[in-house]
Amino acid sequence: MLTRIDHIGIACFDLDTTVEFYRATYGFEVFHTEVNEEQGVREAMIRINGTSDGGASYLQLLEPTREDSAVGKWLAKNGEGVHHIAFGTADVDADAQAARDKGVRVLYDEPRRGSMDSRITFLHPKDCHGVLTELVTAAKAAEDH
Repeated sequence: MLTRIDHIGIACFDLDTTVEFYRATYGFEVFHTEVNEEQGVREAMIRINGTSDGGASYLQLLEPTREDSAVGKWLAKNGEGVHHIAFGTADVDADAQAARDKGVRVLYDEPRRGSMDSRITFLHPKDCHGVLTELVTAAKAAEDH
């Protein structure tokens, strides 16, 4: 069962400049940064709030580390902006299967490692009214922050 908006992914050309915009404009601070080599991105997670289920809601700023990454290709085609929305779930495997059972294409056969050691998968935007949708099960360590 989906429990919350985990994050909104925002693709950007320059992570440092975009982080500074969110800091200077809204007072948001970076909670976590990492490079995900598999997905070809450098990212910053900006925590917006905590939730009663132990998770939190974030803005995920994504800068591609290579042009052939999914975010790199998306930026080349669309420019900066909202890339995807992610919903938190206690069981990404079960919710991915439930989506499959309803005819929604799930992009990964098995969930992959996401930000802060979460487990993630994506639902095809053509099956979600044009919205690339991510399902996220947060790692226990991330929930404890």
